[in-house]
Amino acid sequence: MMTKIEVLKKCDVFKALNDEELREIEKMCKVEEFEAGAIVYKQGNKEENLYVIEHGAVAIILEVGPLAQRQVQSVTDYELFGWSAMLEPYICTATVKALGKTKVLSLNGQELSALCTAKPSIGYKISKGIARVVASRLRQAYTQLLGVTSQV
Repeated sequence: MMTKIEVLKKCDVFKALNDEELREIEKMCKVEEFEAGAIVYKQGNKEENLYVIEHGAVAIILEVGPLAQRQVQSVTDYELFGWSAMLEPYICTATVKALGKTKVLSLNGQELSALCTAKPSIGYKISKGIARVVASRLRQAYTQLLGVTSQV
């Protein structure tokens, strides 16, 4: 079993932090588990937590209508999801569902934002990490969209 710090070090968002900075993040982390099929959060709802997967996987699902859903991405070991919890208006951009039993570290987004404001060196590193996550998800979405539109 890995320690919280070991999990954080493997996550792209937190890997630039030194051990002292990671200990501050570790204090905020709670361990949670989701069973297969569990909805972690729903698109359009307010979200308070962001998550780093220790082991398992979740599906990122776009709800494109009342009955239409499409899995657009999956997130797995040491990846972060739920970044909306750090950015106003804190509304989920997608629904997230556990694909199998999934163990995560959860962090309160506003508490983490407050740390980033109080300690700008930590905030800068985390902001860059979150930007990389968002950019990567956007690239994946573009790739999927091109795949769909090129078949028309």
